Amino acid sequence: MKFSTRLNSFKTQPENFFGSIDQKSLSVFDYISRMATVDGLTHVELNYPEHFEHTTVEEVKRFLTEKQLHVSGIALRFKNHYTFGEYANQDSQIRNKAIKETMEAIEVCNELGGEVTTIWLANDGFDYAFQMDYEKAYNKIVDALKQITSSYPENKISFEYKPYQPRAFSLIGNISTTLMLLEEVGSQNMGVTLDFCHMLMTKENPAYSLALAARKNRLMGFHLNDGHKDNDDGLMLGSVHFMQTLEFIYYAKRYNYNGLIYFDTFPLREDPVKECEQNIKMYKALDAFLDRFGLEKIEEIIQSGDALEAQKLLYIFTQQQTLSTNTL
Repeated sequence: MKFSTRLNSFKTQPENFFGSIDQKSLSVFDYISRMATVDGLTHVELNYPEHFEHTTVEEVKRFLTEKQLHVSGIALRFKNHYTFGEYANQDSQIRNKAIKETMEAIEVCNELGGEVTTIWLANDGFDYAFQMDYEKAYNKIVDALKQITSSYPENKISFEYKPYQPRAFSLIGNISTTLMLLEEVGSQNMGVTLDFCHMLMTKENPAYSLALAARKNRLMGFHLNDGHKDNDDGLMLGSVHFMQTLEFIYYAKRYNYNGLIYFDTFPLREDPVKECEQNIKMYKALDAFLDRFGLEKIEEIIQSGDALEAQKLLYIFTQQQTLSTNTL
């Protein structure tokens, strides 16, 4: 299995790893060094342009090789100029800059050997009624993505949706709108990245969204975490929605997903190294349970539509974990 996570999670509690050093003096390389201590982590995901502002791509590539880590992909993080939108911005200069930065990110992803460039449009949305011409804004996003995907037809480019935050409403905020967007863009090299918390925020059942994305052959990646539905909490895997997490992993296996397993969590008060290791352990435990129990048996439960039989999975999992702990 290939496990990846976000660099910015490793900026918390720096004293646990770096001692009393001033955090302002720490670099991307320092945080990658911290990530390299995570047992089981194979990949890291970097943000563009954020993580390349004070270094070169070649330096990052060389350092990752030294630490025996790979780049899973590059995530776009539009900042500074983009308060009023990225691809749908009314200012054509800012819009063009967003498109240009996306293309630069794809180039960086290629140079680092990453698999996917992920686009999240944080500011393409609205806060008030009568604030936006919806169709015009939507068309701008379609046009931008057509430009980008046609320029890099051999590269995997993925769209990560989120219903709100920082805008009150995102233009592309759920699985249905995203699949419609991808259909209109019409590029086979573009897919969707499913973020567990984002799906909860839009009141989706994550496994159902995965099934819809897979049905259209658009599943390109997923970000695993957990939360309490109304906020992008970024909690540890399976900490709130255990059964939904188990179901999500089952459907990933059912549709033969063999991509990266990426954790998008925010360990603000937890040691990020230990927190990431816990996520890896939990994923492996859930994945192994599904294999032991048998995918065919789970399929039978699904086809029966029996909620009582489905709920027994939780009981069986806890019993197996108890037996395993007692033998240690």
